[in-house]
Parts: sequence; structure tokens; C-alpha cells
Amino acid sequence: MAFPELHTPMRTIMTPGPVEVDPRVLRAMSTPILGQFDPAFTTIMNEVMEMLRLVFQTKNKWAFPIDGTSRSGNEAILCSIIEPGDKVLVPIFGRFGHLLVEICERYGAEVHTIECSWGEVFDPQVVIKEIKKVSPKITAIVHGETSTGCMQPLKEIGVACRELDVLLVVDAVASIGGTDVKVDEWCIDGLIGGTQKCLSVPSGMAPITYNERIEKIIQSRKKVERGIATEEDRQKVLSHRPIISNYFDLSMLQDYWGPRRLNHHTEATSMIYALREGLRLVLEEGLEKRFARHKIHESALVAGVKAMGLTLFGDQENKLPCVTCIGIPEGIDGEAVRGMLLNEFSIEIASSFGPLHGKIWRIGTMGFSCRKENILFVLASLEAVLLRQGFEVNRGEALQAALDVYVGKTEKVGVGRGSI
Repeated sequence: MAFPELHTPMRTIMTPGPVEVDPRVLRAMSTPILGQFDPAFTTIMNEVMEMLRLVFQTKNKWAFPIDGTSRSGNEAILCSIIEPGDKVLVPIFGRFGHLLVEICERYGAEVHTIECSWGEVFDPQVVIKEIKKVSPKITAIVHGETSTGCMQPLKEIGVACRELDVLLVVDAVASIGGTDVKVDEWCIDGLIGGTQKCLSVPSGMAPITYNERIEKIIQSRKKVERGIATEEDRQKVLSHRPIISNYFDLSMLQDYWGPRRLNHHTEATSMIYALREGLRLVLEEGLEKRFARHKIHESALVAGVKAMGLTLFGDQENKLPCVTCIGIPEGIDGEAVRGMLLNEFSIEIASSFGPLHGKIWRIGTMGFSCRKENILFVLASLEAVLLRQGFEVNRGEALQAALDVYVGKTEKVGVGRGSI
């Protein structure tokens, strides 16, 4: 059987990830392959580490990508520091808090959870109170929860964790590159990012960073494995029988990314090229300007959605700037709307999960997808589809409301037509 040459349709991707990849990143991926220990390639690896420190706003020694989708970063950090019986607190306010619970449980942690309704976030004092009650070794929490479009304030929690000698591990997959994330200032010990969202790089890597508090745990476990710990330490660790992945073992990855360059796996060369270019573009734009761009396009989208006659879902005071959740009007088939947007306009938006499935749409405004022409296109198309589905739309109001936001603001942050 003969298979034709690959041709994929052109889409306007307005989901919470993956998003449209910057053409400059795609060009970088076509760069010729280098050997993983070629000095030219190890120089690129070092550049990626340095750029990650700048994007993460940290002075941490360790900042490098895990080969795998975003979940691999969560697992790499957690499996490298959890020993069976360790207490881990996971505050859950959406789907990905449950994922953190599952990973921790698989590595033998004693997991404690608190939950709030989907569409809300925690008062930091509630989390701090629970930390004091549970006395966990680790608090693991999501920063930007794409399933609900909400963003958890972290600074108070981070400061409290540091004072109480609790490790704070943060899933910032959806927020890195789209809104402010201050690793050092917020006292975050370990942080996981993602490539396929606000960085506008294809899915397949999970940039992480962690500090000396986490490295100390990694090194202590490594010493036992190498037989250079004290007998007391050895017996303590062996009695716990720690479970640790080979592929996601940060002690081994440190030897690979560090100056020793010990072989661990074959690096995903083209993805490193892509990540380097994606990070370069973030830094070229400038963090503050990039965050402002995401906020302006979010404001235009929100104004248009409201003017159309739709309602927003979730806590708007703690809204994730790059994800907008919209209540599906009563009597409207949400999947039929998504299907018509895809089939007639080649636009993809997302539904949601769990208790929100069939109740909201989620529109992502992330990275390269976060452009004026995309916002106006999705608003016009959504209005047309809703009219066909029988919803009483305020005709013509959505685009005017979005344009009102753009007028007078585009020159400040360079978000005019054709810009990113």
C-alpha cells in the first residue's frame, strides 16, 4: 500500500495547548543534526540552560529540559525527591492537581489533599494553614490551571514553605512565557514548564529548574547508590526502598547536562534547536513586553465575548491571562459549535474536563497564537456559528468591543496586525 506525502490542514489553533508554533522555531528544527557530544551541540545545550534561567527568573544552577511532554517534568522532579512514606500536600483546584496526586502516589508518598471548587483558587492562608497542620516534606501545586482558566497566587505560599522548611514544587506548564513567574522571589524550589503552550514550541520537552534544597536530596540519594554514604544513612534509605525512575533520575540527568557530559540518553537534537529558538524569541521580545501582549489580547477577547452576550466562567480576579473560559449557553450544543468552527473556519477551541465537560469552552491565547488577527477571527467566527446554532447574539458587537480595546494600546506594546 502506497501512502501519500504528508499534508496537514492549516489551522488557527486557539486552545490551551498545543498552540501554533512560531515559523522561526519550525525553521530552527530543520537545522542539520549534530552529535550529542559535538562541542557545537554542547554549546547549544549550555545556551539553553542560560536562557531558561532568564525566562524562569532564577539564579539556580540547574535549569534544563526533560525529554518528554510536560508531564515528564512533573515526574522527574517528584520521583527524584519522594521516598516512600514522605508526606506530600497537593492543593487541587482543577484537573492537573489530580495528576500531581497520582504521580506522588505512584512513588509511595503519603498524599494529603485539599480541594476547592473548579473555577476558584485557594486563599493562600488556607494552604498555609494546611501546610502547618500536615507538616509535609513537599507541597506540590499547579500555578496556571488550564482546565478552569484560573491562576493560583504563589508568593505567600512560597515564603511560608521556606520558613517551615517545606519544599515547594510548582507546575507552571501553562504560565511560563505568558505571565510572570518569579522562581527565586516566590521561593519556589522546583518548577516545571512546558514547550507547547506560551513558549510556542512543539510538544515534547519539559523545561525544569530546581535549587540547592532539592539538589541536596538528589545528591544524598546518589551517595547511597554509589556506596559512599554512612552505614546509618544506607540503612535508612534501604529500609524505605526508594523508587526512582531511571529515565527521569535527576542525578543522572545532572551528569548529562553538567560539565561531565556522561551519557544518559540520546538528546532530542531538533527539539533542543526548537527550544533554543523559542527561548531566544521570548527574550528578544522581553518578558514584560511579552506579558503585556498576552494581557492586551486577553482583554480584547474578554471584551468581545461579553459584548456578544456570552458569560465568562471562573474567578476573574485570579484568571489565567492566556486561557479564557466561556459558559456554554443553555440549549446550545457545545461540541456542535466546536465542530463547525473547525470544519467551516479551520479554528480549534477546546472543551474541558471532569465536572466542566460540556459546560464551558476554553480559548487559549498563548505565545504565537496570541495575535490580534487571531482574536478578531475567532470572535467573528464564533458569532457566525452561534447564530447558525440559534443563539441570540448581539450582532456585530463583539468585534467592535475588541477593537475598542486595541485602539490606543497597540502602539504601546506592538500588537498591531501581523505582529505576534
